[in-house]
Amino acid sequence: MSVCCVCLGLCFSPPSTQRTYSQSTINMSRTTFFEVEVLDAHTREQLCFLDKVEPHSTIGDIKSLFHKSYPHWYPARQALKLDPKGKSLRDDEILQSLPVGTTATMYFKDLGPQLSWTMVFLAEYIGPLLTYLLFYFRVPYIYSHRYAFTSSPYPVVTLACVCHTVHYMKRLIETIFVHRFSHGTMPLRMIVKNCAYYWGFSAWLAYYINHPLYTPPSYGELQVNYALVIFVVCEMGNFSIHLTLNNLRGDGSKNRRFPVPTKNPFTWLFFFVSCPNYTYEVGAWVSFSIMTQCLPVALYTLLGFIQMTIWAKGKHRAYSREFKDYPSLRVAIIPLIL
Repeated sequence: MSVCCVCLGLCFSPPSTQRTYSQSTINMSRTTFFEVEVLDAHTREQLCFLDKVEPHSTIGDIKSLFHKSYPHWYPARQALKLDPKGKSLRDDEILQSLPVGTTATMYFKDLGPQLSWTMVFLAEYIGPLLTYLLFYFRVPYIYSHRYAFTSSPYPVVTLACVCHTVHYMKRLIETIFVHRFSHGTMPLRMIVKNCAYYWGFSAWLAYYINHPLYTPPSYGELQVNYALVIFVVCEMGNFSIHLTLNNLRGDGSKNRRFPVPTKNPFTWLFFFVSCPNYTYEVGAWVSFSIMTQCLPVALYTLLGFIQMTIWAKGKHRAYSREFKDYPSLRVAIIPLIL
């Protein structure tokens, strides 16, 4: 009797129910799952085999599944590639869109311990801020003992300390409240190199500017005051550009857009360059070099300009490739020149 009841139940089901049941069965049968084999990029040893992976899964999803088998390799520490020596796959790439069959082979590389970009920038900027102040206040064992805890008789030295402090305080505030980072982490080994660069140069600059034998600029107050005006303008411009970049996705939209000038006059530099934040940054350090007339500051400015030019050119090329309507008048960092 129970068998008959089941049969009757199926036989007398409404036609719409039968169609829904049949369609869902067909859809399930048509679903093609992927198998993902993860090998070590160096030894080619199989680390993990993922069965029945959804075709619309992203690389980020695969990293999360891999993380379950190897908890010490969290997703930010993983790099997955289709070729051992190829480019790492982005987290937002979809499995079924990759040039692989239903059985995909990926190669894993350990990126090492990672730190968030917020922590990276905080470490990079707190160091120079504090280091410079140690030289400004002439703590013992930096200069001769008779100069310990003394102050320079030249106002430009105090002004330079104020400008340097404001610059890095601004950077810290931007890191905490303004910046949005497209990449979540940075390798720990890189932060050591970056901190050595920022902290070391800050100490070198501060040593000479606050040295008891330091002499003020050749043209005196006129040179200092003009440099101060340029410094303030560039710092305000740099902050304005960072706010504009932050507001690009302020409405929650996922559509990528390139930055454009706003009503803020400091953003009008976008008419001419792709990365005015770097333009203003270089301008601030050029003015600081003029203000202090110190050779180590000029060298630091030159090295910073070279690095920022490399970053700006890369960003400019990326904008030009991604956006067909990208303004042709814009260059990378120096209006109409570079």
